[in-house]
Amino acid sequence: MTAGVTVSVVLPVRDGGPFLREAVDSVLQQDMNDLELVAIDDGSIDDTPAVLAAAAARDPRVRLFATGGRGLVAALNTGVEAARGAYLARLDADDVAMPSRLSRQLSAMTARPALGLLGSWAETIDADGRPIGRLTPETDPAALVALLQRTNPFIHSSLILRTDLVRRLGGYRAAFEAAEDYDLWLRVAEVAEVGNLPEPLIRYRWHGGNVTSRKEVRQCFSVRLAQRAAAARRAGLPDPADALAGPPDLADPAAAAGAFAEDVRLYRVLALADPAAAPALGPVDLGPLLAPPTPLSHRERKLAQKALLALAKRPGFGIPGRLGLVWRMLRLHPARGIALAVGALTGRV
Repeated sequence: MTAGVTVSVVLPVRDGGPFLREAVDSVLQQDMNDLELVAIDDGSIDDTPAVLAAAAARDPRVRLFATGGRGLVAALNTGVEAARGAYLARLDADDVAMPSRLSRQLSAMTARPALGLLGSWAETIDADGRPIGRLTPETDPAALVALLQRTNPFIHSSLILRTDLVRRLGGYRAAFEAAEDYDLWLRVAEVAEVGNLPEPLIRYRWHGGNVTSRKEVRQCFSVRLAQRAAAARRAGLPDPADALAGPPDLADPAAAAGAFAEDVRLYRVLALADPAAAPALGPVDLGPLLAPPTPLSHRERKLAQKALLALAKRPGFGIPGRLGLVWRMLRLHPARGIALAVGALTGRV
């Protein structure tokens, strides 16, 4: 690691828009100086390059990289490899770090050598920066490990990790698009302690461009794959994701015959929840939805209801067939199912 740099803040960005300057400034105005900002522009077509160039011109702690639109995982891994600090912190281009964020986390990491990953709570803000609430994830290390088996109890933008550990684990993996962070946290928790500080050290911005609202189907699919891979590792089996160079293609027949075959077949149904992104998969087999390989998560049940509603709207279904699909939709969650059905009848869904 480079002398004079303790923490490398990795900030990937594509079209950072009106929020980027505030994010960059929040790093450069931390109450510690031995840091660097590793900013990776992933093919921006707005004024992001100019904003980053201006920041680098006024502060030598800013280092700029470009990945030419190869995606978030490539940008993140570029930052991991470029980092010169012993600690690697994350910040998204639309979030804001509190002034003492890094010093507070660094103090905790130094006091607990076994700690490999540390997040924090967050204040939530809207697109205009107005406070709208708080995110208060679990803080007990043992409880966090248990929670990780079924959900992601960390706020990516709040995390600090040991750089050598992340590199030793292979960084972020492209197979888990939109949940690449969750896959990494699972692997970190298998070899090191994890934690969250019970104080809001970032301001997390909710707005229409959040990845979770744009790519929910893919994200939920990647979460399921990460959980299956983690279960294999716990059982002493090879990690099935090691053979994947990228995210499984639901439309590829080979994907339905590989290590994640059951999950692929399930998500060929759930993909119908997003009509704009659902692949052309031909006839739909509801069998994996009626008897899923493992119980559906809360988010997957929501996707299943939307998928069934989309299927019921397709031509070729008679009244009995549509009623059957609506009945299955209601059984997943009656209140939400009724709301979806009413929305469809009134044209709101």
